[in-house]
Amino acid sequence: MNKLTSSIRVIGVIGHPVKHSLSPVMHNAAIDYYELDLCYLAFDVLPERLEEAVKGMISLGFVGFNVTIPHKETILNYIDKLDDSARLMGAVNTVLIKDGITYGYNTDGKGFLDSLQKEGVSYQGKRVLIIGAGGAARAVATALATAGASKIIIANRNLKRVHELAEHIEKAGAESSALGLNDDEKLRFELEKADIIVNATPVGMSPHDNVLPISHIDCINPKTVVCDLIYRPSETLFLRKAREIGCKVVGGLGMLLCQGVEAFRLFTGINPPMEVMQQALLDEL
Repeated sequence: MNKLTSSIRVIGVIGHPVKHSLSPVMHNAAIDYYELDLCYLAFDVLPERLEEAVKGMISLGFVGFNVTIPHKETILNYIDKLDDSARLMGAVNTVLIKDGITYGYNTDGKGFLDSLQKEGVSYQGKRVLIIGAGGAARAVATALATAGASKIIIANRNLKRVHELAEHIEKAGAESSALGLNDDEKLRFELEKADIIVNATPVGMSPHDNVLPISHIDCINPKTVVCDLIYRPSETLFLRKAREIGCKVVGGLGMLLCQGVEAFRLFTGINPPMEVMQQALLDEL
């Protein structure tokens, strides 16, 4: 790692909590590979301090920062200019700072699709059940809708958010419907019919890795591809149960890597060393 001197500029990731994040490991490996005068740090930012944090990073001359739970949607209030992907998804996970102006991007959607392609999973024409309705769910759902998924079902406890997201997906080009997680009959039906199921909630994340995001796991079709955006643990209880049924499972590490590769490109303008970043993640885990 480069010596920390006054010439070093900072990139960060903000979230709450954020100590679980592997982004510093991945990005600092790429920074070291190219011997850049940069360092990447994690910052735990309370929701009520988000505006202050953004102003502070601008004042301190940060190159930019990544955004994770729970700030991906509320950060929109503090972004000066959005690119098309972030505007369409209504969520931001990467922010560049240039001359005091914040530019918001979303690499989550592309990162998710790229991670599926790396695993040989097709999503065009597929029926997808997404658990959750937050910023990550919105990014994944929008990317799938614009990339050719036939129908996207959103399941969440907060029905207001579910209906809002389902309407958004319809506008993005895919058929969509809303589902309450307490609606057992409909949930069983969708678990049986889905080609792809995605957990886009933090339920099952370490250290609370002994819980499941949904009930009726036994209803999942063995032919279904089951994905979890969580990457710590690398195999969640949800994925383990699905694998035991016979499903192909895709963990969150691939999405973390692929979205991070795109973010690194935005931060530095340099072609990211994907293999170096991937190895750093595997070594850490």
